[in-house]
Amino acid sequence: MPVVVQSMYIFKQPHFGGEVTPHQDASFLYTEPLGRVLGVWIALEDATLENGCLWFIPGSHTGGVSRRMVRAPAGSEPGTSFLGSEPARDNSLFVPTPARRGALVLIHGEVVHKSEQNFSDRSRQAYTFHIMETAGTVWSPENWLQPTAELPFPPLYT
Repeated sequence: MPVVVQSMYIFKQPHFGGEVTPHQDASFLYTEPLGRVLGVWIALEDATLENGCLWFIPGSHTGGVSRRMVRAPAGSEPGTSFLGSEPARDNSLFVPTPARRGALVLIHGEVVHKSEQNFSDRSRQAYTFHIMETAGTVWSPENWLQPTAELPFPPLYT
C-alpha cells in the first residue's frame, strides 16, 4: 500500500543552478525497517554532465544510514537537527547518470547520490516524488515531515 510522502519540482538555472551535496534520502525520510522509501525522479529536460545530472555511488544502498535529520522538540529553534554525520566520500566512487528528457530514474532511499552545479547555458528541470510502502513499515515520528489527519500521505493509487 504505497503512499506519496513528498514531491518536488527541481529547477537548476543556467550558470548557477546549485549543487546538491552527497546524501541519502533515508536521512530525511527514515523508516523502520529501512528500504521502504523509493525516489521517483523524472527528467523534464535532458540532464547532462554540464547541467547537473545525478551521480550515484553504486552499491551504497547496502551500507545503512550515516546520519538522520530529526525534528527538534516543539518550540525549539532551529526546528531540526542532525544525528550522526555525513562521512567524507571518495569523489571517484560517484558515477554520473545523464538522463534524456522523459527518463525515469528510481532512487533507493539509502543510495548515496548528488548533483553538481549547472555550469551550462541550459536549465535542468526535474520532477521527483518519494513513495513509501506502508504495510509493515513505521514512519519515524522524529522525521521532519509528518502526516496529519488533515493532510495524510496520499495513496499512490486507489
